[in-house]
Amino acid sequence: MAVLKEDKARLVNEYGAGEKNTGSTEVQVALLTERIVGLTEHFKTHKKDTNSRRGLLMLVGHRRRLLKYLQRKDLDKYRELLQKLNIRK
Repeated sequence: MAVLKEDKARLVNEYGAGEKNTGSTEVQVALLTERIVGLTEHFKTHKKDTNSRRGLLMLVGHRRRLLKYLQRKDLDKYRELLQKLNIRK
């Protein structure tokens, strides 16, 4: 469920401008997507884990707000990020 240190570093290098650029919108969306995918796998075996499901819904909402911001600021980066992360809109 949690993103490992190595995975986090890989995502920051891939989506950020550098290894220190952890606050950019693209990196934040990529990290949230990684956590969402992990939680989705968790729910395949633990169907009644409602507390974690609430956390998942909060993560999805946070990612949606970040994507909305990115769409307003830079439409090309938004479209590229959706395609790269395989997020449907």
